[in-house]
Amino acid sequence: MHPAGKRRAEYGYYKVIMNQEAGQPEVNVPGQDTTYQASTKRIAKNTLMLYFRQILILLVSLYTVRVVLNTLGAEDYGIYNVVAGVVVLFSFVNNAMATATQRFLNYSLGENDLKKTQEVYSSSLIVHLGIAVIFILLAETVGLWFVSNKLNIPDTRKTATAIVYQCTIITTVFNILRVPYNAVIIAYEKMSFFAWLSILEAISKLAIVFLLVLSDRDRLVLYAFLMTAVALIILCFYKLYCNRTFEIARYRKVTDISLVKKILSFSGWSLFGAVANVANSQGTNIVLNMFTNVTVNAAMGIANQVNSAVYSFVGNFQTAFNPQIVKSYAEGKKEYFIDLVFRTAKVSFLLLNCMVVPLLLNAEIVLHIWLKSIPEYTIHFVQLILIWSLIDSWNGPLWMSVQATGNIRKYQILISLFIFLNLPFSIIAFLLGARPEWVLIIRICINVFNTFWRICFLHKQITLPRMRFITDVLFRCVCVFVCSYCATFFLGTFFYKNIIVYFFVTCVSSVLINFIISLYMGFNSLERSMLLELLKRKLGKLNYCAK
Repeated sequence: MHPAGKRRAEYGYYKVIMNQEAGQPEVNVPGQDTTYQASTKRIAKNTLMLYFRQILILLVSLYTVRVVLNTLGAEDYGIYNVVAGVVVLFSFVNNAMATATQRFLNYSLGENDLKKTQEVYSSSLIVHLGIAVIFILLAETVGLWFVSNKLNIPDTRKTATAIVYQCTIITTVFNILRVPYNAVIIAYEKMSFFAWLSILEAISKLAIVFLLVLSDRDRLVLYAFLMTAVALIILCFYKLYCNRTFEIARYRKVTDISLVKKILSFSGWSLFGAVANVANSQGTNIVLNMFTNVTVNAAMGIANQVNSAVYSFVGNFQTAFNPQIVKSYAEGKKEYFIDLVFRTAKVSFLLLNCMVVPLLLNAEIVLHIWLKSIPEYTIHFVQLILIWSLIDSWNGPLWMSVQATGNIRKYQILISLFIFLNLPFSIIAFLLGARPEWVLIIRICINVFNTFWRICFLHKQITLPRMRFITDVLFRCVCVFVCSYCATFFLGTFFYKNIIVYFFVTCVSSVLINFIISLYMGFNSLERSMLLELLKRKLGKLNYCAK
């Protein structure tokens, strides 16, 4: 298609959406599927629901981490994080199977094949039960030996550590068994239940905090027991809802063995990525413990909490888009599919940038407000892991594109190899006398390389417009980050002597600066026109309601 014709067709998409928003008659655009508008509204609704969920969870999590850290102390909090890291290290098979389950459910729903969807669900139940058994065997043999003999745990806390380890194993088993139910809810895009149940889980963890403060028993052990109880309750809610709401969410005898083989083959290759990601996150945490101490693990745990809270906003945004990316590929809507990938990658970065820039500038202030005592290295860990997350925000839709094709063997082998390099490089860095911050610096460098490699891979596999992605997504996003950071930093220098004023000025100005720079530098002219027209109509509605 000629570029001008393509732009007119794309603009036609936006006109359909905006006319519908304004209550005007729908306009049929030649060559375009009118179901686009319905899916876009569904994505918008799901995104808003997930954002509402995340704001509440973020507030609860920030308070929970503060109280848990102060109640347990840096030593016990570090023990819990490193023990949980060992358990997660042995749950990589489940991560791979969760990816496969989600992909095949989305794809079969895109094909409108109810019987195949039921087969996928029933197969995933059997496989996840098997994964739970394998996980228990690994955790109670190799994992137990590692925790008892290799971790740097104070002698006075070895008994408590053993109990926490067993509780964490049981908690992980419950989380493994809930994966098929979670996959069904996301595949059907029922984000309201997903959001409300996540809020219930967050509130339950808040209740645990209050019980910890009131208790005079070993609080580390009590914390582990209560977290296990919450995991069991949430699993029961997932099962009851899915069994009553979705026709496919009832176990039926699996008859299509070839489908089971396809799912296992897909998950088998996904296993490479799961192992690499675990080595990247939890493996690094264990390396830190081997070369430093549990206080540094506490600092990394806090940094991961901050990153998880911030990145979850983008994760929710991508969760709302992911089913549509896979379904549009299954339906053969190539232009819509590519458009979703580009939009998701760009907006993910710009949304995250709005939170990352003020946090980078105010990391020390925020941590002092949030926590009473800050473990060493926490500030630098937080700043570095946020930069890593900014880069990683591009990779979600790229990975989902590969999943949509189903052809992941070569991708997983190579990308897993690259990601896994974090672990040996981190060990080498420590042996050469590097500071703990280098663990995250290495991770950032590898992530930059991986992003460009993914783009080149997808260019060959699905003819993703490589240069267009680099110029229209990566280049624009980097320019927005550099300009917004520098502008906010420069403005903040005028108020640096007054910490309170500096904090509020940089936070407020960062949001405004990010919006303006994103509008004129992050979005292209077509996207900017669509966004301005949409904002104009929304403001018009507000003025009308006010009158």
